[in-house]
Amino acid sequence: MNPEGVTFAAIHDRRAFDDASELIETFGDHAAYEAAARAARSRDLGNHIHFCRWREVERVIAMLGDTDTVGRIH
Repeated sequence: MNPEGVTFAAIHDRRAFDDASELIETFGDHAAYEAAARAARSRDLGNHIHFCRWREVERVIAMLGDTDTVGRIH
C-alpha cells in the first residue's frame, strides 16, 4: 500500500506486458474483456496457472489504460 492508501499489484513478468500489448493491438478497447474471457476459460478448464496469467494480463491492460498517476513521482 502506498502512502495515499491506494493499493496496486506488482507485475512480475515481462510476458504479461507483451500479452497485454498484443491483445490491445488486436482487440483495442475490448482487450480487457478478451483477457477476462481467456482467464474464465482457463479457470473452467481447471488450469489455475493460465487463469492467474490472464488475470495478470487483464490488470496490466487496466493499468496501461489508467490516466491517473499512482504512487510517488520522483
